[in-house]
Amino acid sequence: MFKNPFQLKISKQIHDIPVSLEEKYRSQATQNHISYDKAQLIVLKHLQRLLDYFLLLKTHKRRSFSYRLLVAHPESPQSLYIYGDVGSGKSMLMVLFYEACPIEHKRRVHLNTFMIEVHSFIHQWHQQNNTNAIIALAEKIGSTTMLLCLDEFHISDIADAMILKRLFSRLFELGTLIVLTSNRHPDDLYQGVIQRDQFLIFTKLLRKKSDVIELVTNIDYRHLHNKALKSSYYFPLDSHAEDFVWQQYRNLTHHAPIQSGTLDVLGRKIVLSSIIKNIAFATFNELCLQPLGSADYSKIASVFNILILAKIPKLSADNRNEAKRFMALIDALYEHKVKLICTAEVPIQEIYTHGDGSFEFRRTVSRLIEMQSDDYLLSNHV
Repeated sequence: MFKNPFQLKISKQIHDIPVSLEEKYRSQATQNHISYDKAQLIVLKHLQRLLDYFLLLKTHKRRSFSYRLLVAHPESPQSLYIYGDVGSGKSMLMVLFYEACPIEHKRRVHLNTFMIEVHSFIHQWHQQNNTNAIIALAEKIGSTTMLLCLDEFHISDIADAMILKRLFSRLFELGTLIVLTSNRHPDDLYQGVIQRDQFLIFTKLLRKKSDVIELVTNIDYRHLHNKALKSSYYFPLDSHAEDFVWQQYRNLTHHAPIQSGTLDVLGRKIVLSSIIKNIAFATFNELCLQPLGSADYSKIASVFNILILAKIPKLSADNRNEAKRFMALIDALYEHKVKLICTAEVPIQEIYTHGDGSFEFRRTVSRLIEMQSDDYLLSNHV
């Protein structure tokens, strides 16, 4: 039987009462859960328009048949593309909107996870069908998802861009509204030169079907929570670094012996230096020098609550592949709230400063800093 990774996810029923995102935002700011920022309120106004649409739509669908014959269906708004610097609060605003949205057929997902599912669907479909897999996928998503929120949107592969262009085209036709957050303007998403003209067709689609909004702020809010940095991120790689990492290992595993182990991912084996229950120990070379990808890192993040990662080097332009894998690893750990303890050659901000993808690596820097904070370390594993 065909396995479908895009099963309908039913959210809790929300009563369709008027919802003000600004009121919710101000309430959280008053309680010091977030920091008040006028720039974020500008973005909230655009999200409010989408929220108002879904409220009207839900009310309209509950009316009698005769009423719906006489009163037009609420006009669908544009989708929304929010971009801005790392740590500016884009994801926080998306979550605020998503949780307030009073519909059942909605989904919020990180782009890396979404693309793993997309490729898995296409692979499975081609094994059992001769029809267009991307159109089939769009029909499946469109039939179960009125709102799709994609976080940390970025493109590094022209093939992915072509897939998303066709997928989004059909989703827009089906009436699915898409909210994206990204660190780059649509025109700057793809930094390659191969088939760039084809990529521009995709960005033209995004700009045509979405309101493109920049979140302009000079504050990286993740840095405000940087309290536990020295306790879980040790640098440089001096004589004390090894003592630090093994002391952490012994404390967490109650002095358990080293037990190397493997994880199976799609028929491949990932070798780790040690696996003790929900704790994994690995070196940077084991996880980022090998040809691993998002699916491998998602597997690691789903299995372990804590990862001890040793010997993160300073990366140069020649290490762009290792940097890309490290970014994917941190994304997966962050999304699953995995606790990270590590040793490194240099401070977080100096790991990868020049080379292909160094701009995108700023998101990784911001996430690494947040992952050392008390708020993150005390959060639940999901």
